[in-house]
Amino acid sequence: VQLQASGGGLVQAGGSLRLSCAASGRTFSSYAVGWFRQAPGKEREFVAAIRYSGGGGYYADSVKGRFSISRSNNKLTVYLQMNSLKPEDTAVYFCYADYSGIRSWGKGTQVTVSS
Repeated sequence: VQLQASGGGLVQAGGSLRLSCAASGRTFSSYAVGWFRQAPGKEREFVAAIRYSGGGGYYADSVKGRFSISRSNNKLTVYLQMNSLKPEDTAVYFCYADYSGIRSWGKGTQVTVSS
């Protein structure tokens, strides 16, 4: 599967952004998908994930209650709604897809939160 993330940008603290990750391939509905992020000088860290069947997501403690992950299997897209953004959310955000033990990554999208 190929993934393309979009929706990043510059936002003030307290603002919102919605990231999208568009996938190619007919088997998107079979993939668990999610997001990681990587801030300058830091390791890539888990942000959120959602099962192939949808339903509730899984979140890093640092974003619980502020971020929401969802997916549209019809549109082959996974979304990350980010609210109440903080400067520490500044990072490059990467989407991924897991299937049969193989993880595919999309190119990142930059999110910058100014204080």
